[in-house]
Amino acid sequence: MNGLGGLNKSPNGVVIGLVQLQLPVVETKDDLAAQTDRIVQMVGKARRNMPTMDLVVFPEYALHGLSMDTNPEIMCAMDGPEVAAFRRACIDNDIWGCFSIMEANPGGYPYNTGIVIDPQGEVQLYYRKLHPWVPVEPWEPGDLGIPVIDGPKGAKLALIICHDGMFPEMARECAYKGAEIMLRTAGYTAPIRDSWRFTNQSNAFCNLMVTANVCMCGSDGTFDSMGEGMIVNFDGTVLAHGTSGRADEIITAEVRPDLVREARATWGVENNIYQLGHRGFVAVKGGAQDCPYTYMHDLAAGRYRLPWEDEVQVTDGTTCGFPEPTRPYGGGTQEAAE
Repeated sequence: MNGLGGLNKSPNGVVIGLVQLQLPVVETKDDLAAQTDRIVQMVGKARRNMPTMDLVVFPEYALHGLSMDTNPEIMCAMDGPEVAAFRRACIDNDIWGCFSIMEANPGGYPYNTGIVIDPQGEVQLYYRKLHPWVPVEPWEPGDLGIPVIDGPKGAKLALIICHDGMFPEMARECAYKGAEIMLRTAGYTAPIRDSWRFTNQSNAFCNLMVTANVCMCGSDGTFDSMGEGMIVNFDGTVLAHGTSGRADEIITAEVRPDLVREARATWGVENNIYQLGHRGFVAVKGGAQDCPYTYMHDLAAGRYRLPWEDEVQVTDGTTCGFPEPTRPYGGGTQEAAE
């Protein structure tokens, strides 16, 4: 069910609005301020558009556009004016909001950061993208893990960003930590359309979890983002899908976290998030609870290596104009800055 896009809201429903925001060009501090104001205005539009809306979600790159510009003059800070404006917009419109910033990092490339703010203006979720879209994106790999919070109406809420969603481990981690709704914000362009659609559905079905996913939309004169707002139910059914490619359209649906909880508790067949750790429970009491996956052991031990590792040709960002990195991960960004 989707309550006719959220018009008919049930007592247990959470209404989500996905903003297919027009792709901007942001090159200066004035551009940044103007785009901040535009996003604030769109929060107001979302509230007027759907009075029942609980959460409005803006895409990755909503504030900075797709230029990959790392100019310190237009990078943001959590205590900066852009985040302050988003906090005020949530208060003024009595709504939860999900926003994207490129966060200054004194010791290296910026972080690609997503935040969720409650109607009291408090930042409840703070996430740094774990998997930048290499080799195209220069962002520092995230270091905060995947937080899960109590979101609208107490629903367990997580956020991942764009390329994160191509790794099934990301959605599984969200669900394993209790997320009933996983947001996925993105700036993807048309070549990714098909993989965007089926990963949004598989992330939902494989984890009995609602996924709410949205890209930037329209052209900035160079790139063409695709919009493609998708709200997918825990059984993989698409509840709402923005296929028109119309910039600034807000895709809405009601989702039911209570039914997610019911499915996770009562499903037998295809309760995959449970069965992963309880293999073959018909034959073995409680199921096998070992870890038969070599890649998990190797990754945890710091020895992840593909059989074809030596044949991989793109292993840094030089093909996209970025210098070869010299600093190892975990070496301390402040030391690198010095």
